[in-house]
Amino acid sequence: MARFSFRLPDIGEGISEAEIVAWHIKIGDRVEEDQQLADMMTDKATVEMESPVAGIVVELAGEVGDQIPIGSTLVVIETDAEVEAEATTETPSPLEGRGLGEGTAQVPEAAEPAAEPSPPPASDTIAPEQPLSPTPSPEGEREKPILASPAVRERARALGIDLHEVKPAEGDRIRHADLDAYLRYGAAQGYHAPHASRARDDQPVKVIGMRRRIAENMAAAKRHIPHFTYVEEIDVTALEALRGDLNANRGARPKLTMLPLLIVAICRTVPDFPMINARYDDEAGVVTRHGRVHLGMATQTDAGLMVPVIRDAQDKNVWQLAAEITRLAEAARTGKAKSEELSGGTLTVTSLGPLGGVATTPVINRPEVAIIGPNKIVERPVFVGDDIVRAKLMNLSISCDHRVVDGWDAASFVQALKKLLETPVLLFAD
Repeated sequence: MARFSFRLPDIGEGISEAEIVAWHIKIGDRVEEDQQLADMMTDKATVEMESPVAGIVVELAGEVGDQIPIGSTLVVIETDAEVEAEATTETPSPLEGRGLGEGTAQVPEAAEPAAEPSPPPASDTIAPEQPLSPTPSPEGEREKPILASPAVRERARALGIDLHEVKPAEGDRIRHADLDAYLRYGAAQGYHAPHASRARDDQPVKVIGMRRRIAENMAAAKRHIPHFTYVEEIDVTALEALRGDLNANRGARPKLTMLPLLIVAICRTVPDFPMINARYDDEAGVVTRHGRVHLGMATQTDAGLMVPVIRDAQDKNVWQLAAEITRLAEAARTGKAKSEELSGGTLTVTSLGPLGGVATTPVINRPEVAIIGPNKIVERPVFVGDDIVRAKLMNLSISCDHRVVDGWDAASFVQALKKLLETPVLLFAD
């Protein structure tokens, strides 16, 4: 048998290290060739690491949240046969082997039970921790691993749900919708969903991965940018009627939401307000007013908030925008968005969708200088002359960097948007 050291490859983007955001194995597990070992995250992209060999895992490089240098050993695997070139013949450097939470081992069902691996040789200077052996459940060892994202596992732990009791609606992977169904209907099946009156233990949650990136970016934005927010009410009755007509005649084209129409209005308005579509390099003291609109759209994913970018939004019609919104949102939620699709925005739109809200005070996506937030559409009675009519109203928020954008300019920009959105025929007029 030989020991194979899997070293973290150069993931690209000129990075020097990557963060461990999830282990899919633990010490003592048997892995097969091409089996997923870990998820590593760079600035915004998450990359899956797969094993090039089969064998028993004997060492891991660290815990979830640790930063691992490119080229350093990530996993040491004891292989069944000699491995040429990559196999380490000398004593490997000691690494701290740590077991993970329940359900992370990916053990093939057909695999023969492996003999207990011998512990790694002790170092003269650092003694590796003894790996944690899996603890069987009261009903005995479960054969199938639990398939669920880290966000689903974290939510289940917070709710006190045993994922072994949750039945996936589709396939073998447990999703948030399955947790919701468990909470709604579990009691009828003899389960006990957590109640507010039931006390739970405090649970420290390590801030790692995308959540740590979001925390760092938001803190930097609030620390460096003097925000101000302006909110205006817009009558979107005519716009919603237009959207309904377009959807009724869309054929095979994607269904329109409010967002593509708002983006068209934004792109038609920013040429008259170039300070809105800008980026501020405060270290160099330079504001770049962009001629093209690379529009970021804040997207909620299981890993946290991501901002994929619609390139050259000013050149796309409403149908093209709708298709691009769907594509980028799906890529972000499934972790397939490319790094170039998550950077380079000049202006951002953020919406809570069906959650709505009366008004928002969104945080600017630094180094941009403005972010626009449409809010919930509600029906209210309004006066039209002496008559009272039913109208669909929506508040529109904009947060701006007061170092670059004056309040008058922000208000004027929103008023220009208001005119287009309340008279939507102007969106398509030359």
